[in-house]
Amino acid sequence: MQSLESQLLTYVLNSLWQVPLIFAAAWLAARAARRSGPSMEHRVWVSALALEVLLPACSIPPGELFHRLTQLLPWSWGTHALHADAHVTVVSGPGYAHGLLHLPTQLLAIAALAYGCIFAYFAARFLSSLRKTHNLRRTARRIALTGAADRTWTRYSNLFAVHDAEVAVSSEVSCPVTLGIRRRLVLLPAEIPASLKPDDLDAALAHEFAHMRRRDFAKNLVYALLTLPIAYHPLLWLTRARIDETREMICDAMAATALAGPQKYASSLLRLASLLLHDSTDTNLHAIGIFDANIFERRIMNLTQQHLELRGLRRLATAAACIALGFATCASALALRMNVVAPTFIAATTQSTDAGTKLHVPAHEIAGNRLNFVQPIYPKAAKKAKLDGTVVLHAIIGKQGNIEKLDVVSGPTEFQHSALDAVKQWTYKPYLLNGNPVAVETTITVSYSLQK
Repeated sequence: MQSLESQLLTYVLNSLWQVPLIFAAAWLAARAARRSGPSMEHRVWVSALALEVLLPACSIPPGELFHRLTQLLPWSWGTHALHADAHVTVVSGPGYAHGLLHLPTQLLAIAALAYGCIFAYFAARFLSSLRKTHNLRRTARRIALTGAADRTWTRYSNLFAVHDAEVAVSSEVSCPVTLGIRRRLVLLPAEIPASLKPDDLDAALAHEFAHMRRRDFAKNLVYALLTLPIAYHPLLWLTRARIDETREMICDAMAATALAGPQKYASSLLRLASLLLHDSTDTNLHAIGIFDANIFERRIMNLTQQHLELRGLRRLATAAACIALGFATCASALALRMNVVAPTFIAATTQSTDAGTKLHVPAHEIAGNRLNFVQPIYPKAAKKAKLDGTVVLHAIIGKQGNIEKLDVVSGPTEFQHSALDAVKQWTYKPYLLNGNPVAVETTITVSYSLQK
């Protein structure tokens, strides 16, 4: 089993290049889905966020996953039944790892400690933002709306099916914001400009009710907590920004519908921006406000421009293309992932050859590093002829864990193709010598026998 330091560094190493790959794929998918509306874009970026966090920790190669899934298909059951009385045994022999550069063992601990400090820093920021949010709610002064504002609040409560919300004022905010999970609260600036029209306040309330309807405060909290392991990655910050942008556009569309049209809502949004954004306030990560995303121009254009909404087969084709791109990205990321293991000290003998020094690697070390295993299939012709035999293969496992070269040493020709076809699909965790990946030569013995 890998040490904690090795697991952390494996996660960090894979995240450094997998997150850019996922971000690029999500950007392409979001561009393709833009004509479908901000809701589709939002789903793409949320999916990308989840993959950026989870994929670096995933260790199942795509080949093994595909092999496991095919075993569940109905048409594969007959194949297993056909070979139920035939046995194929695979044994890995000892190997030789070629020694390269040496990595100090202390470097693993130092790198893990550095990652721990970075994680602690972002966790402290997260807790600090939670504390600020709590204080913001605690110091807010509840108010009771009257007249037209009260009627507007009641109408939006019924329209958005949000009946448990309260309204309060606070000197800590410069524009309306929403916070709370179970006890939702809309915070208004303590000093609302006298020139603020009732229609503009209606627009702000409609936007905040849209946030409460979607439970964006709780979602934002989950995203912040989920992304703590890779909070150091700049492209994760861009992904979070894209989520905020598309979220605001979704709420704009919902508010515009409640306010009898996008033109009227866009006009109110412009006036609100000119009246409420002249003062800068302390940004809080967990208070969802009407002017959170820094894409005000795009939001106005999205409201005022006519959209050609995709429906039916076009919308389905766009969604299918995004899903296919996501699967391809995941498969490529898993296929090329790296593994870091702590240096292992084994009882070994060295041999000096013209190629350099070789370190003897026990068979159980090689077998334990195997990730993707494809079982050789007993050839039908050999089974029908009641033949059995043993095939010995010579394999070179590259630094990335793939079979780089595979040759037959001995064995009946009837079984050679079966053994080669299966073994060449195997993948291994890179074998590390003092922290450096090295190529390994080994033998693989595949025995075919019929039940007597």
